[in-house]
Amino acid sequence: MQGRWVYQLGVLHHALGRLDELHEQWLQTLNALPASAKPGTPAYDDALAEHHAESWSYLDDWATHGKALGEINSAARKAPSSLAPAPRPTAAPNRHTTARR
Repeated sequence: MQGRWVYQLGVLHHALGRLDELHEQWLQTLNALPASAKPGTPAYDDALAEHHAESWSYLDDWATHGKALGEINSAARKAPSSLAPAPRPTAAPNRHTTARR
């Protein structure tokens, strides 16, 4: 267990929450744009650039701390667990032969 994982998970959780909020805001902004605002028009492109600018730091948090999820998963797979049953030894296959008389 790494002490930094608690901090990193907190950062990732916060960033994910903010990205969800920003996505909802983007959908509202997109719905409020005039019908003529399509990709390539200033109204659309400016709104999208603002959305990207607001999202950038949270995406950077994921790029910086996201590897902690893989580290935690790897450590969890290697750690013994009292919740998982201990593996049973495999028994030799039963060999029944019928005796010929």
